[in-house]
Amino acid sequence: MNLPLNTFADVHDATAQARFNMIEQQIRPWNVLDERVLETLAMVRREDFVPPAFQGMAFADVEIPLSHPVETAERLGQMMLAPRIDARTLQELQLRPTDRVLEIGAGSGYMAALLAHQAEHVVSLELVPELVEFARENLRSAGVLNADVRQADGARDPINDGPFDVIVLSGSVAEIPHRLLGLLRDGGRLSAIVGLEPMMRATIVRRAGDRFETSQPWDAIVPRLRHFGEPSTFRF
Repeated sequence: MNLPLNTFADVHDATAQARFNMIEQQIRPWNVLDERVLETLAMVRREDFVPPAFQGMAFADVEIPLSHPVETAERLGQMMLAPRIDARTLQELQLRPTDRVLEIGAGSGYMAALLAHQAEHVVSLELVPELVEFARENLRSAGVLNADVRQADGARDPINDGPFDVIVLSGSVAEIPHRLLGLLRDGGRLSAIVGLEPMMRATIVRRAGDRFETSQPWDAIVPRLRHFGEPSTFRF
């Protein structure tokens, strides 16, 4: 059955309104005020990176499962982060058009698309083969040509593309991985959510020569990235 043309227009208008509401009601109130970031969020179609089963949640302030069953996705950290987390991270990093970016945890490819919109090139590593293909297809469909998704374990596998201007960990870790700091160019920035529940902090590390300057501007609790070290629970 063919839908009337005005039906397609109504769907388009409703989607555009939902995206606008996401930006104005979730993201801007969370102190994301950089107009370049807000324009990027308006241009990159988040709904194109959400699994079909969860399209109704595309603009909600929640994490979205990227695999089935939902319980497994949650346990393995296979979740699309809430949009305000991606937006605030993007703002903190202050990307430049010449930046080369490494992302750990491609997921659906959405954050890679946001990063690619502002940077020169993005390499995004993903552990799960199905998500590698999902992210690649999403980026292809969105016309993002400067983001490369690779199957790799960002915690363990060699990373030979450095140095990078920006490194983004799209998930939480117990502590900043020192080997990733070695991949930062002078003046580079690394972003990660660091800590243990119920207290995690967004952590930005800036390299200045041989020194690393750290700030923790806001709190957030997000799923763990797999295979990064955890503190020992052993006690005497």
